Amino acid sequence: MGKHSAKEWIVAVRPWSFPASAMPVIVSLGYLFTTYQDVNWTNGLWALVNIIVFHAAGNTWSDWFDYRKGVDAEDTFGVRTLTSGMFSPKEIMLLSLSLLTVAVAGGLGLWLRTGMPLLYVGIGGALCSLLYPFLKYNALGDLVIFIAYALLPMLGTVYAGAAAVDPDVLFLAVPVGSITVAILHCNNLRDIGTDRRADIRTFAMEIGGRASVLIYCAEVLLPFVWLTVCAICGVIPWWTMTAWGALVPAMKNAGTCIRYLKDGTSAISGLDETTAKLQMVFSFLLTAGLVISGIVS
Repeated sequence: MGKHSAKEWIVAVRPWSFPASAMPVIVSLGYLFTTYQDVNWTNGLWALVNIIVFHAAGNTWSDWFDYRKGVDAEDTFGVRTLTSGMFSPKEIMLLSLSLLTVAVAGGLGLWLRTGMPLLYVGIGGALCSLLYPFLKYNALGDLVIFIAYALLPMLGTVYAGAAAVDPDVLFLAVPVGSITVAILHCNNLRDIGTDRRADIRTFAMEIGGRASVLIYCAEVLLPFVWLTVCAICGVIPWWTMTAWGALVPAMKNAGTCIRYLKDGTSAISGLDETTAKLQMVFSFLLTAGLVISGIVS
């Protein structure tokens, strides 16, 4: 690889997107704290680091495919490590493969410390990363992101920490995953024009701009309703209502997305980053509620 600054390497892996992968694991750690007495916290933190490395590998892998496919060009939004000439396609491919190798090695190590269920979770996550570009180009990106950055990591983290396959954690995976998917969805809404030019299909393209705005608003607002209903039904602690503290930024993001209908793409140029910040605030507050519940119960 050529000589690049540390800042350029950091830009290449898009660290501002990491809340999408880190927050589901952090919420799962909070769930472990409030649900189990005997927790292997080393394994839990190992899972957190490993999914971030997987995410970085997936980001660079996707960038390489988008560049080859012509999805990313000089006039597109987002990171421009390839379109600007900062990195060559070969460098990004080598970076992606290097990160994937580290992530796979870390996953295998964690599997050896736990058991077979974690291997299945790891294989599922690796397949999601490798197949993501193809699935995204065929309107399935939102679904695979929900699986890869909500269902699998939350099940996997709980198993890594407590050696238990616990489907109850999925009650928390739904709201966390919904906001994660919103990050991708608003990105695809913003890019409808350039994605159509590249002859690919995304979910946002399939349903159109107006419906996509409604979907985004639902993805960032319904998680609050979901948590409340789950608390009323007794499947999650009432202390998780601390996540309602994120309602104001969620409403602000929804308002920004609605402006797309009047002002077009420019109105939501930075909405993916503010949605990632919303994910971070929502998930930290949710985790705090779980931890408080574990302390007072």
